[in-house]
Amino acid sequence: MKDDDTVFHALADASRRELLDRLYARDGQTLRELTAGLEMTRQAVSKHLGVLEAADLVVTRRSGREKLHFLNPVPIRLIHDRWIDKYTEHRIAALVDLKTELEENRP
Repeated sequence: MKDDDTVFHALADASRRELLDRLYARDGQTLRELTAGLEMTRQAVSKHLGVLEAADLVVTRRSGREKLHFLNPVPIRLIHDRWIDKYTEHRIAALVDLKTELEENRP
């Protein structure tokens, strides 16, 4: 899979998006912390984290016996810049043009 495909695949699942939201709220969580309060088994969370790691959306670091999970927002930003930003540019330009026109035509 290409990098974008891997990221889109990882983001396509609601459970994985929930894990990313949890890491956004509090970075550096263990598997146990991420599993708490979810209706998923520890194995399911671990599998989802593996998909997120493969997409480089989550990076890990060992701290003693614990494995901490951190959000890596770079792939999401790259998706935003490539796929979202270019589609909104014309709308922003139209609003700037409208603002300029309205200010020039003030009584």
